[in-house]
This record gives sequence, C-alpha cells and structure tokens, in this order.
Amino acid sequence: MEAILIPVIIVAVIGLIAGLGLSLAGKYLSDPPDEKFEAIRESLPGANCGACGYNGCDDYANAVKNGIAKPDKCIPGGPTTAAALSVVLGVEIEAEQKVAFIACGGDCNKSKTKYNYSGIQSCSAAAALYGGPMECSFGCIGLGDCASVCEYGGITVTDNLAKIDPALCRACGKCISACPKKLISFVPASSKVKVLCHSNDKGAKVMKACEAGCIGCTKCVKVCEFDAIKVENFLAVIDPKKCTSCGKCKEVCPRGCIN
Repeated sequence: MEAILIPVIIVAVIGLIAGLGLSLAGKYLSDPPDEKFEAIRESLPGANCGACGYNGCDDYANAVKNGIAKPDKCIPGGPTTAAALSVVLGVEIEAEQKVAFIACGGDCNKSKTKYNYSGIQSCSAAAALYGGPMECSFGCIGLGDCASVCEYGGITVTDNLAKIDPALCRACGKCISACPKKLISFVPASSKVKVLCHSNDKGAKVMKACEAGCIGCTKCVKVCEFDAIKVENFLAVIDPKKCTSCGKCKEVCPRGCIN
C-alpha cells in the first residue's frame, strides 16, 4: 500500500509546485495591461457591429490607440462615444448621430414586377433569380431581410417596401449588410431631405419600371439655391451639409421621390 501512496503523493506535490510556479510566472512575467487601450475600449458601446470598418470594438480600439483609425468612426456610439473618447485621447472629436436610411419609395402600388416570385421568402434568395422580381433592378424587393436582422424593431415592411423608424434605429449596420440591393446607408439623423431612389438607370427605363423613381431631370438641381443637389449617374444626390431643408426640390420633383 505504501509503495502505491508514496509515488502518488510525490506526483501531487510536484503538480502543486508546478501550478504555483506557473501562477507566479503569469502574474509577474506577463505584459502589463495596456491602460490606453482599456480606456478606449471602455468608451466604446460594445456593439461589435463593424460599422466603423473594423472587426469589432477591440480591433477598432487598437486601431485608434495606434493612430491608424480616426476616433469618430463609431456610428452606434455617436456623440456620446465621441465625448468619452475626447477625454481619453485629449483631443476634440465631433461626431453627429446617424441613422440608417432606405433609398427606395417604390412600394407595390408604384413599382412594377417582371415575374411572380414564389420561392424562399428572402430578399437575398429572390435577388439571385434574375436580379429579383422587381422591374427596377435597384429597388427594394420587400421580403424583409433587413427587418429580420434588426434587433430593435426599427424596420417594418409595408406594401412590399421596407421602412426604417429613425427613433428606433441604433445604427448597428446589420440591415446594411443584409440588403442585397445595397439600398441602405447611414445618413445624419438631422437630415430632413432625402432622395427615395437608388436607381442609376436612364429616365426612360425608370419611368417604365417605377412611378416613384428618379429620372435625373435636374429640376431639383436648378431650384436649389445652396448647391446642395447634383445628379450623378442619372440619380439626384443631396449633400446634407449644404442642404437647408427649404423644400423647393421636393416641390418641383415630378416623380415625388424627394422626401
């Protein structure tokens, strides 16, 4: 019996000594915590959404610490995160709150379909079949991929058109990644005037596909006194920094695609 117990006790003692040694080594030989990184990381909301262009908050915090990324890229954090980072970094940071926006106004009453789709109820699946069932190859398919990934209930689909409630949007960016038509983007929360169209088709083709599509007529450009609108690739584009929300562009738009 003793012949068995002695080796067991010896092994146990060796294991205990080794464990204590490793514990002490980990405590005294490991790298000290990076206080600047930790402070930056604590200032971020922890959404790990990737809206900043990095793989999660840790990756972005490391990039900010090393001066690779600007500290105003956290869209979900907005002004609150910018203020916290200003304290940590000792610099003034301006960040405007942003929300997601769907650039389409073609619901089932205004847009035309080229075939009846009866497959998997997913925009991505429908888009894989000849670009989707809508006549407009740029428009919302309306099967709600964006709504299904929104954790805040900020997206609803009515008449085959997805809409975002700015009051519920947390700018996580998941809907942007989910949309196969790339219709969704971030816009300043203060922007009141938006173009509800994403088509780059010529006017004649747009008129055949959707009653609410931009035809690039430039009427909005001509009435804007602040040079806030231009037409690029047959689509009106508004610069929110120049726009004063006077509403003149909306009044002259023959298609009603300026909201």
